[in-house]
Amino acid sequence: MSDFLGLFSDDRAQNADNEDAHEYNQTSGALQLHKEELNITKNKIDAGEVVLSKEVVEEQKSVDVPVIHEEVVIKRTKLNNERSDEPVSSEETIHIPVSQEEVKVDKYTVTTEEISAAKREVEETRHFEETLKYEKAHVNTTGSVDIISDDSKFTDINDD
Repeated sequence: MSDFLGLFSDDRAQNADNEDAHEYNQTSGALQLHKEELNITKNKIDAGEVVLSKEVVEEQKSVDVPVIHEEVVIKRTKLNNERSDEPVSSEETIHIPVSQEEVKVDKYTVTTEEISAAKREVEETRHFEETLKYEKAHVNTTGSVDIISDDSKFTDINDD
């Protein structure tokens, strides 16, 4: 628009100083609308580690084992000094074998159980909420301005 009777000269001077200002005498224009969308990515990260190991634990075990051993019982019986035909000699010997049970303790290993570990994947759903922004166009008119669209699907932009 040209300086309409000098009424808008102050506005034009202020807008000329502003680099982002648009000229008042545009005959057409376009406005781009934008919106935010979500970009979701998943990354595999280390969550920890499972280590299977074993340790040796010592335990004292007491066991009572019954054993048998033989004893020699010496019994002396007094005789009434009876006469004997045997000469006095040191050559007579009696051998009495004596036995006893010996306990031998050995250790051996047995398998008591097996511990195993394996991984499995478990899928779960996590809920996230995020606020997204989008731009919405508004057309404001002043005075008696007719808006005509060449788009056959045109609806009033302010009725959203």
